[in-house]
Amino acid sequence: MTKATAKEKLISAGGQAVIEGVMMRSKHHLTIAVRKPTGTISLRTERIRSLSDKLPFLAWPFFRGIVAMIEMMVIGVRALNYSANESLGEHDEEMTPVQIGLSLVLALGFAILLFKFLPLLLAQIIQNYFPIVKKSYALFNIIDGMIKITLFVLYIACISVMQDVRRLFMYHGAEHAAVNCYEARLPLTPKNVLKHTTIHPRCGTSFILIVLILSVFMYTFIPRDYSFWPKLGLRILFLPVIAGIAYEVLRLAGRYRESWFMKVVSWPGMLMQRLTTRRFDSKQAEVAISALQAVLKKADKS
Repeated sequence: MTKATAKEKLISAGGQAVIEGVMMRSKHHLTIAVRKPTGTISLRTERIRSLSDKLPFLAWPFFRGIVAMIEMMVIGVRALNYSANESLGEHDEEMTPVQIGLSLVLALGFAILLFKFLPLLLAQIIQNYFPIVKKSYALFNIIDGMIKITLFVLYIACISVMQDVRRLFMYHGAEHAAVNCYEARLPLTPKNVLKHTTIHPRCGTSFILIVLILSVFMYTFIPRDYSFWPKLGLRILFLPVIAGIAYEVLRLAGRYRESWFMKVVSWPGMLMQRLTTRRFDSKQAEVAISALQAVLKKADKS
């Protein structure tokens, strides 16, 4: 049982849902907890060596967001691969760097196609039929942003009908509730975790939504007279910049969650989490607690 007293400093921890489990991460450690077919919980804990440990300037504001995004994508793929094997009781070999790289390329390619190429194409078509859109570059970018957000919501809504994804969203809710319970300085027990909300301001869902909203403003710096392909290329190049800014906004939202201004900023992402999280049961809470306790224990010793 873990309890953070008022005198103890809370350790920043968070993670993601994996297949039949939860991955929790602190600054230098991560733990993956998975419910195996036998009913037992498999735990894997390892130390993280960030690029910012070797290159200190990458820990500066803005840069750290870009690094965090890249590292979490790599860690996320590895965690999903491990959880898939454990949840099925299999012991396949881990993914090689080449396989991880290929998975990331395919995932990024799909994301660019759905959230960059398609929205820009539709916005271009709309402006050809509505002169007011062609005259107002701000309106053009707003329409582009609205299409992206709509596609994102529809995508989440569509995959959420799949049984495996619903299970994933339940573990996502358990992960958030466990962190909320810890940050409330209460003992980490299934009963306590079940009382907490599945919404958390530092969620990756909120990060994605902040990126989509910020892009509306950032793309105004792209010359309006550029043709389709240069606009698309610059939108892709702007992504690390937008991600770096979004990461800082997300950190502020977590730190100053009682601020009315940050509540307004966080509101769209918090609302979106109602689609990407589900209420969970005590068994799933146990898995989230196991992951969080293991990573906190390692963080305390470091």
